[in-house]
Amino acid sequence: MSTSAQPARLNGAIRAFEQGKAAFVTFAHLDLQSTMALRNKTEYDALVYEMEHSPYDIRGFADNLQYLLDRKHIATTGSLAPAVTPFARIPPNGSEMNQWMAKQVLDMGAYGVLWPHVSTVAEARNAVTACRFPRPKGAPLYEPAGLRGDGPGRAVNYWGISLEDYYERADVWPLNPKGEILVGIMCEEVLAIKNLPAMLKEVPGIGYVVIGRADLSQDLGVSRRHTHPTMLAAMDEILGICQAHKVPCGLPGVSTEEVEGLLTKGYRWLMTAPSPSYANLELGRKLNGR
Repeated sequence: MSTSAQPARLNGAIRAFEQGKAAFVTFAHLDLQSTMALRNKTEYDALVYEMEHSPYDIRGFADNLQYLLDRKHIATTGSLAPAVTPFARIPPNGSEMNQWMAKQVLDMGAYGVLWPHVSTVAEARNAVTACRFPRPKGAPLYEPAGLRGDGPGRAVNYWGISLEDYYERADVWPLNPKGEILVGIMCEEVLAIKNLPAMLKEVPGIGYVVIGRADLSQDLGVSRRHTHPTMLAAMDEILGICQAHKVPCGLPGVSTEEVEGLLTKGYRWLMTAPSPSYANLELGRKLNGR
């Protein structure tokens, strides 16, 4: 396929963001039955395969990506992009400055990577650079300089576009408006809140920020008390920083009772629990005008 005949936006979460809407997402485990239940049967924009607190299994991840594909959907849309866009949350904390796991899930065909425990500018930059291919100094959108190794054969086939088109589109959004890869970082420590303004200012290419409520509550000394005033104040601070920098902010483990209030506050990445909650999804989409 030539670049003049590229298919429409492939990444459902980016599509929602570009329309000024919230992205509705769920966690999924590397379980073929769970994947098939999600495959084109719901209206989630994306799903995040959970490999931080579940085993990291790149072969299992690749298999699950294949089970997201649906022949009827492909025939109807003319695109191989799954109706529910696959992401991966990888195991290493930001301080580990890891890159190879991001490279592997992207090479399998993931449309984004969610990085846990990112708390400094250097860690945020590492998250973005690991998801970008290198380019010559002086080239447009050079910074943050990419470090992703070149081996995207499986991803090219999975996305269903040419190698030339993949190189053009396999970049991070919104830094590159044509990019189809979404880099998310999790804000889970007091240190991360302190450094978040600098991270969002100095590291272009962060697509969204997720507040890790469980870990953050531990660091604040109010373990799992998500409605504690200290916790709510920290969440409001993170949301305000994200909104000031025009970066979508989100939460995992969103309950049906929370959806309306979170949308009203301005959260734009809403994740249900690992088991799909269709009532939660349907309510959220209705309240969001979708």
